[in-house]
Order: sequence, then structure tokens, then C-alpha cells
Amino acid sequence: MATTVPDTAEVELAIGGMTCASCAARIEKKLNRMDGVTATVNYATEKAKVSYTGDVSVPELIATVEATGYTAREPEPVRAEPASGPEAGGEAEEADGLRPLRQRLVTAVVLAVPVIATAMVPALQFEYWQWLSLTLAAPVVTYAAWPFHKAAFTNARHGAATMDTLISVGTLAAFLWSLWALFFGTAGTPGMTHPFELTIARSDGAGNIYLEAAAGVTAFILAGRYFEARSKRKAGAALRALLELGAKDVTVLRGGREEQIPVGELKAGDRFLVRPGEKIATDGTVVEGTSAVDASMLTGESVPVEVGIGDAVTGATVNAGGRLVVEATRVGADTQLARMAKLVEDAQNGKAAAQRLADRISGVFVPVVIALALGTLGFWLGNGAGLTAAFTAAVAVLIIACPCALGLATPTALMVGTGRGAQLGILIKGPEVLESTRRVDTVVLDKTGTVTTGRMTLLAVHTAGGTDEDEVLRLAGALEHASEHPIAQAVAAGAADRVGALPVPEDFANVPGLGVQGVVEGHAVLVGREKLLREWAMDLPAGLARAKAGAEAAGRTAVAVAWDGEARAVLEVADAVKDTSAEAVTRLRALGLTPVLLTGDNRAVAEAVAAEVGIDEVIAEVMPQDKVDVVKRLQGEGRSVAMVGDGVNDAAALAQADLGLAMGTGTDAAIEAGDLTLVRGDLRAAADAIRLARKTLGTIKSNLFWAFAYNVAALPLAAAGLLNPMIAGAAMAFSSVFVVGNSLRLRGFRAAS
Repeated sequence: MATTVPDTAEVELAIGGMTCASCAARIEKKLNRMDGVTATVNYATEKAKVSYTGDVSVPELIATVEATGYTAREPEPVRAEPASGPEAGGEAEEADGLRPLRQRLVTAVVLAVPVIATAMVPALQFEYWQWLSLTLAAPVVTYAAWPFHKAAFTNARHGAATMDTLISVGTLAAFLWSLWALFFGTAGTPGMTHPFELTIARSDGAGNIYLEAAAGVTAFILAGRYFEARSKRKAGAALRALLELGAKDVTVLRGGREEQIPVGELKAGDRFLVRPGEKIATDGTVVEGTSAVDASMLTGESVPVEVGIGDAVTGATVNAGGRLVVEATRVGADTQLARMAKLVEDAQNGKAAAQRLADRISGVFVPVVIALALGTLGFWLGNGAGLTAAFTAAVAVLIIACPCALGLATPTALMVGTGRGAQLGILIKGPEVLESTRRVDTVVLDKTGTVTTGRMTLLAVHTAGGTDEDEVLRLAGALEHASEHPIAQAVAAGAADRVGALPVPEDFANVPGLGVQGVVEGHAVLVGREKLLREWAMDLPAGLARAKAGAEAAGRTAVAVAWDGEARAVLEVADAVKDTSAEAVTRLRALGLTPVLLTGDNRAVAEAVAAEVGIDEVIAEVMPQDKVDVVKRLQGEGRSVAMVGDGVNDAAALAQADLGLAMGTGTDAAIEAGDLTLVRGDLRAAADAIRLARKTLGTIKSNLFWAFAYNVAALPLAAAGLLNPMIAGAAMAFSSVFVVGNSLRLRGFRAAS
């Protein structure tokens, strides 16, 4: 990539060192101050999308980010083929990036628990307990809390304050004051105890230590950061899942010989072989053979597409029938699969992450607390209270404001909510998801695999006068059972379900593009298109012709059956609507959502399905990139859009939507691109997921309210020098217990019956 261009150019930078949403806002602000630069920084994906003009260069952009206190680099380009061998280890390395945070968390928890226990339970306070507490708390406040101290220092250099600042200042103040009290005050006296005296009285602080506050806050906040970081690590998994869909190897034809090569070595113009059941390696044109191609994962079209010489085929689709020879027309990053991966990436990076509520409030709260602590110190010094009493009051302000309950507010509710969701088959990816559920007013439903089963099913049998339905199914099912075509398999499966064991054909032949023919129980049987019957000089009688026309008008596939020189029946095959879909649509409407059916299938099929489940708005015959455009158009109309889908063709739209709900029975690409995953594949779970997410968000908000209310109520007492350290400890513990208890109420959430 060129580093300097005269016209507008775009670059994507991987940003490191961000600890909260306000970090992303600060980087974005600095970049946008540069001449000719427009930047969007996404905290969730840790990427900055930058448009720049004039004389600005990429190194200058990186230097600006680094001057702000963070790291930046150009990310590795997305490969058009899946990694294999040693290169695939990058994913493991990325996951291992959580190891330092995990180590700090384990250290903090193991060491902080005994410190908190001895401080809060007088019976455990043996003769030298305070010195053991100091020994255990020191590594927590230094090693485990180091990321907070580092971030606070970086922020201070740039004149900013975040929650990291408050955590760092509060824990260090508590620890340093405890050191002073132990070495220079009376707290180090053997046999010293901290009894619970719930009285309001002024103290000089010489006998008070706050080690449990310093260690406990660090452990609680690290736990929240760890669970948040773990969910963020999945941000790029959608791209890997998309690229994994492609074929890894391909059989090329060179010099009349078949040669197996990695798909990455395939060039435009190469001819390659695709056997039945294999994935098509790349986009190309059929030059030999005929078959049915299952493209449902990419296009959403439920009926396999018949292809022959001259027809275009798409990489990653499956050859469901005969042998094909394909000439490659697009390879690597130019293929439809690679372009869809780019769509998902663009949609993810363009979706602004919801700032966490605590971080938003901390932008005002943190500077106010620090100013109040300094003001308290100055006030008591000016009023002759003495250095010890003045400093005690100032430290009490910082300690009582230390965000113990704030740190628990989001992760506890999220852990309980997501745990309960997992029991109900609903997976919530992270806190950024929850605010979206409150705002959504439109739900876009993919058809194939979401509202419908995604499988071809035998739905109806129409027979000519005097023809037995069971005989039709036995003869047609026997012949279709010998075919690999998905429609044939649907007929065979439906016949076997209704009449039991099927006879074995005495003769069988596949007629490319038309159907099958053979001999079953002495009858010469034809099953397939009406054209196949006409080639044998047979026409459908009026009743069957009407049945065929009606089936096709409803968007179903009509299969004609004839034997012994006479047309006998018409079978209707289609992608069946799930039994629960109509009820699910009713539940979504009850949540205030307007349902929209969006599909790559033809309009007749889509409208028939929509009418069956009670959806009024239908958008049909759309390609994957059009699905993204439809979501954008709805958003442009002022709607907040939830998208429910299951296929690769839905992945980019799921990422673009304000809320993406992926069916867990679908592809990995859709699941990774979605914000919520519905494990059961039951659309009713979408309504339950939105209800659970909204309830979890409500719990987080109430947690934050009470956590701040506790701080606001206690700060005046601390500033007045009237806050006994035991009251401070008890109040902090109570606020934390309240937050946890409030979060645990989510365990009682029930799915609608």
C-alpha cells in the first residue's frame, strides 16, 4: 500500500492499548484534528478506519495515534483462502493474548480473598494479621493493578481522566495510606484489630488501614475487564469463518492430467474438476457436464440450481449432482466469497460500539471526585484540623468513590444474564449488544433456515383419477432414492415416511436437467419435469396441469410422475415453514417490533411464506450485498433494525444491523457475525433473546444507579471527615452485595411458554 497519495485514500489501522470506550473517543478526536483526515475508531474491534487526503501519510497517522499514548499498525491483509499448517497458529496466538490479563486476575483473586476476609471478620484478626495483609495486598496493588496505573499515567500525560484514573488513584491512595498507618501510625501495633463500630465520628486515621479496599477493588475490576476482553477477541472470527467455507484443495486439469493443488495456487483461466458432493473451488464457468448446485449458503435460494455448459458458478457452493469441469474466472480476493468477507469486515468496523454506561459517566464523575478530594484536603488544612485528619478525610473521599460496585455492575449482570441465556439456548456476546435491544423497532427475518426449515420437503401429492397415492409414492420414491439430486432426495424421504420401505429399481438412468427414468416392479417409470414426459409423448391431464400451475404459483417445485405410458401424479416439493414461525412472529410483534421477510428466493415463494406466518412486508430476490443495502436503507429511514439469519449470505447484514441474531443451526460465519446466537434454531427464541437482553440491560442500569447513589450519599460524609473506615468498608461491601444480588435475580428469567 502506498503511504502517500494525492487523492482520497482509506486505511485501516489496528489499535492497541485501549482500555475503555473513552480511549477510542480520544484517538478519534486526535486523528480528526489532522488536516484532510476523517476517522472512526471502534473500541470493540480495536480498529480505526481512516480516510485521508493531501500530504498526509500512513506513518503520520500511526505517529499521531502513538503520540496519544496508544499503538497503531496496518493489519495483515485478509487471505482469500483459509490458512493451514503453521499459519493457522495465529488464531491460537490471538486467543493466548488474554494470558497476561488472566494471570493478573488469578493473582488478584487468590491474594485478595484472605485480605478481605481478615479485614471484615474480627475473629480472623490474629496478632500480626495486618502485616500478612500487607504482604498479600502488595502484589495485587502493584503487579495485578499495573494496567490501571499505566493507563492512568498515560491519560494524565494527555490531560484526561477515565475510570482507570479513579481505580489507580483510589487503590494507590488506600495502599499508601495503609503503609503510612502501619509504619508511622498505630496500625502496626501487634494485636491491633478493626472492630465494626457503626458510628459517625471524626478520626485521625493513624490506626486505620484500607488494604482490603485496595486489593478487593483491583480483583473485582480485573474480573470485569477479563470477561469483556474475552468477548472482544471474537470480533474477527466472522472473517475466519467465512474464509473457512472455501475449498482448501482443487483438482486442476493440465495437459490432459488431473493434478491436486492448494486452492491458493489456482489462476484465472485454469480448468478444474468438481465431483458430486465437492465444493466448487472458485468462481467460474461450466465448460463440461451438467449438475444441480446447492447455493443456499451463499444466495439463500432454497431450490438447487441446475447448471450446464456456459453457466456461471460460485466458489464455496456445493455440487449436488453430476461431474463438472469449470473454468476459473475469478480467484483470490476477487471471488464472491472474499467480497462477502470484506462486506462483513466493513459492516463490523462501521458499527459504532455502544460506550459502556460507567465509562460515559466517569468522564464527569472522575474529575469531580479528584477535585473533591483535593478540595477536602485544602479545606481541613485551612481550618487547622491538622495534616493527618485532613489527609484522612481526603483519602476517605477517594476510597468511598472507588468503583467497587461500579466494576461489578456490568460483568455480574452480564455473567448471570448470559448464563441463564445459555441454559435457554441464547448466547449473548457482550455488553455492547444490550443497548441495541432496547432501541430496535424492526426485525428483518431471513427466510431459508430461519422462518423455514432450509430443507426441501415433500408437501403434497396430486393424483389422476383412479391412481392410488401410496402406489405413486412407492414407485416415484424408489426411483428418486437412486438419485443424488436434493429434490429427488426430498421425494424419496417423503415417500419412505408415508409408505415405509421402498422397492429397488430394476433399471435406473439420470436424464440431465429433466429428471430420472427406470423400471420399478415391472413398470416403466418417469419422474421429473413435464418436459421429460413430453419427450415420451405424454401430457398432463387437466387436473394435474392445474395442480402443477397452482404449485408453481405458490413458489413450489412441481414434479411430474408417469408410468406405463400415462401421467399419473404431480408432487409438490418446497422448503417447509417451521411449525413455530407463526407463533414467533406474533411474539416479536408483541415486543413492539415490525417484522420484515428478506430473502434471496423468488417473490412467489417469499410471499407465500410471509402469508403463512403473518408478515406483511416482503423483500425478495436479493443478493448478499443487497441484503446489506436493505438493512442500511431501513436504518436510513430512522428505524433501528434487528436481523435474524443463519446463512453465509446473511453474515454481512447481521454485522450491519443494529442487532444481529444468528440461528445456531446455521453457518459459523453467521453465528460469529451476529450479536446474539439462538442455539435451538427455533425462531421463538429470537423473542426470548430480545426480552432477556432488555432485562439484562435494565439490571445493569439499576446496578449502576445504586452504585452511584451509594457514592453520592457517602461522599459528603467522607468530605466532612465523619466517615468511619469501618462504615466505609461496610458500605462498600453492602453496595457490592446489593449489585450481585440484583444481578442474580436474572436467574429467574423464563422463556415464554
